[in-house]
Amino acid sequence: MKYLTRIVFISFFSFFGYHLYAQDMSDEKINELLIEVSDTFRINNSVREFLINEVPMYCITDASNNRMRIISPISEMKDVTVDEVNEAMEANFHSALDVRYCISDNIIWVAFIHPLRELRASQVTDAVSQIYSAALTFGTIYTSTHLAFPKSEESDQPLQKKY
Repeated sequence: MKYLTRIVFISFFSFFGYHLYAQDMSDEKINELLIEVSDTFRINNSVREFLINEVPMYCITDASNNRMRIISPISEMKDVTVDEVNEAMEANFHSALDVRYCISDNIIWVAFIHPLRELRASQVTDAVSQIYSAALTFGTIYTSTHLAFPKSEESDQPLQKKY
């Protein structure tokens, strides 16, 4: 009974807490934020195309499914080495923070993916900044911010391999 009471209590506050803190981000708010931070901005339905210092970016939203992504193309796969792809995958774990290097349609991208309504304005502008940095540093230091989690060889306590 005590366990059931905890579940009901947690469920109740999780449900109402979610509604108290939901941000209700919308397509219109995303547009305003992206226009403010970009050099150029063009929209076609739910796809926004924009440039920041000649780095192309896209923001795609799907309000009915509560999803959004901000992406930037980096390079065609034929133009990158296996070592560069491996470095990007390591960066996803250590230094890419909220963005990820990924592959789609034989293109390497940087992507930030998040539920739409729960986004805060600061998360949108931070995501754009991280996308920009990760796109510029691909092939060199592979980072989205000045922060990074240490690699096991850099840490005092390396992760234990159990596989």
